Amino acid sequence: MIQFINVSKSYDGDIVLKDVSFTIEKGEFAFLTGPSGVGKTTLLKLIYCAERADTGEIVVGGWDLKKIRQRTIPYLRRSVGVVFQDFRLLMNKSVFDNVALALRIHDMHPQEIKQYVGDVLREVKLKHKENILPEHLSGGEQQRVVIARAMVSKPTVILADEPTGNLDADTSKAIMGLFREINARGATVLIATHNDSLFHGMGRRVFYLKDAHIEKEVVE
Repeated sequence: MIQFINVSKSYDGDIVLKDVSFTIEKGEFAFLTGPSGVGKTTLLKLIYCAERADTGEIVVGGWDLKKIRQRTIPYLRRSVGVVFQDFRLLMNKSVFDNVALALRIHDMHPQEIKQYVGDVLREVKLKHKENILPEHLSGGEQQRVVIARAMVSKPTVILADEPTGNLDADTSKAIMGLFREINARGATVLIATHNDSLFHGMGRRVFYLKDAHIEKEVVE
């Protein structure tokens, strides 16, 4: 589902990733870890084409990202849901409108949008708050809106960048439960985090980034 082969990425001569290779299988739940600034966010950006690799090959769900054209990237992103570290919610739009945005961009029929958004908000237990502005939600509720937005187009891949970074322990546990449910329904999930408590004891593969490359891969 996700394959990196000798991938390297630099910014202004500063090497962020060097000869990174790994494979994540369809339906797998995996973690990417390492200290802040090690390149986790950059690696995720390469998967959904917010950045392009300098060298190497990346394949995501059958898409060869080395060959993909700029105008084709939106089609790739329909199958890749992203949970951003900084939420990126539209604070002047309701919960419903934040989640519906991607579907409206794809010109989905309004009735279908209503159904899709309603279904996903029920899954994250926020249907009763669909008309509320994000500023009136707790941090955990805002994160659930972000997850709903990533889920609404029914992607085959979910990427999450430090999804529990600003949340307390109980809320973090609930958010991780959502990701397990998403994975149980068949989506491939990759979570980038520096918090090792998220993956210890889960029995999942963990890729450790250090000094611009994957230092080791273990099952935690």
